[in-house]
Amino acid sequence: MASLRKTHPLMKIANDALVDLPTPSNISALWNFGSLLGLCLITQILTGLFLAMHYTSDISTAFSSVTHICRDVNYGWLIRNMHANGASFFFI
Repeated sequence: MASLRKTHPLMKIANDALVDLPTPSNISALWNFGSLLGLCLITQILTGLFLAMHYTSDISTAFSSVTHICRDVNYGWLIRNMHANGASFFFI
C-alpha cells in the first residue's frame, strides 16, 4: 500500500516539492545557503506579521506596546528576539 504522502493530493504536492525533489546528488553549497536564506526570510515575514498585530505606532504608546509584546503576549519576547536577530542574520 502506498504511503499517505504519495496518495493524498495536498501531501503529494508538498512531497514532490520538498521530499522527493529531483536534484542532482552534487548540489553546491550555494543551494544550501539559498535554502537557509529563504527560511530566514520566511521567518522574518512571519515574526514581523505577529509583531505588527500587537504594535501601536502612536508616539505616546509605542514603547508601551513593545513592553506589552514582551510581557503579556505568549512568547512575545521570543518572537521579538527572533525578529531582531533574524534581521541581523539575514544581512550577514
